[in-house]
Parts: sequence; C-alpha cells; structure tokens
Amino acid sequence: MSVYEITTTKIRQLPESLVQEVSAFIDFLLIRQDSTRWQLWNQFTEALELSEMGFSDYLSDLEDYESRLARGEIQW
Repeated sequence: MSVYEITTTKIRQLPESLVQEVSAFIDFLLIRQDSTRWQLWNQFTEALELSEMGFSDYLSDLEDYESRLARGEIQW
C-alpha cells in the first residue's frame, strides 16, 4: 500500500470537522510549494501582525485619552 493510499484511508476515518482541518493544511502545503504564493502569504501574515501590533497601541492610547477626558484633564 502506498503512502497516498494509507493517508486517504486515515482521512476517511476522521470526522468531518477534522477532514476540514486536513484540507486546510493541504492548502497550506500547496501554497508553500509555490514560491510566488508563499511570498504573498508571508507578506500578508507580516502585514497582519503589524496591524495587530499597531491596534493594541491604539487601543491603549484611546483608553488613556478617554480616562483623561472623563477626569476633566482635557476637553473634547
């Protein structure tokens, strides 16, 4: 029995939710094989990380601003 046949046999034994995860992982492996798509994926994930880091700073700054506004330290 080939690795392909063994793998498909195992997949058939999984519940649907896990088959969806396997499918997503296969998509990831296919993207990783294509250098252009892999570079785009890396750029996307880096941009996502940067946006999330910036948002956390924005949120803390906003909370500080709202607190100062509530205490009357600054005016609207």
